[in-house]
Amino acid sequence: MTLAAPGDVPANDDGDFGRLRPRKAAGAFRTISEVADELHIPQHVLRFWETKFPQVKPLKRGGGRRYYRPDDISLLRRISDLLYIQGYTIKGVQRLLREGGGRLADDIPPATASERAAAEAERNRVGEPEPPQMILTMPEPPPSAPRKLTEVERLRAALVHTLGELEALRALLP
Repeated sequence: MTLAAPGDVPANDDGDFGRLRPRKAAGAFRTISEVADELHIPQHVLRFWETKFPQVKPLKRGGGRRYYRPDDISLLRRISDLLYIQGYTIKGVQRLLREGGGRLADDIPPATASERAAAEAERNRVGEPEPPQMILTMPEPPPSAPRKLTEVERLRAALVHTLGELEALRALLP
């Protein structure tokens, strides 16, 4: 019987503890499969985002293998939040990156209703399947005073997102 040491993770996603591998340090570079698993985003979407967001620059080694820096991963996480949780379009996130000098602030308000509608149309054009629960409908702030999301609202949005994924997975079960 193999006992798991603190910080060890299963060698595969099936929970098989027959072969353990140590957890990577927070500052370690990650492969595209590790990033895709961590962010719950398909690898092809990450490669697509590299073409749309030049700020994401993974290190490419021999054979084109990608290694993402911690800064790349945090930017990808923020892009995912803006696209899937807050309802922005790719062009909207590109604009936010331009306005922020290549960075995304933590206090960006949710997308407007028109931006959310454009994002839905964009996903349908690109063929990126997303359940309707992924985009939250939040009340629009008055134009004169952009509203910041509180930490509770961010956590609630993340939980709603996770619930949508779980419900989609439940639907796949026999």
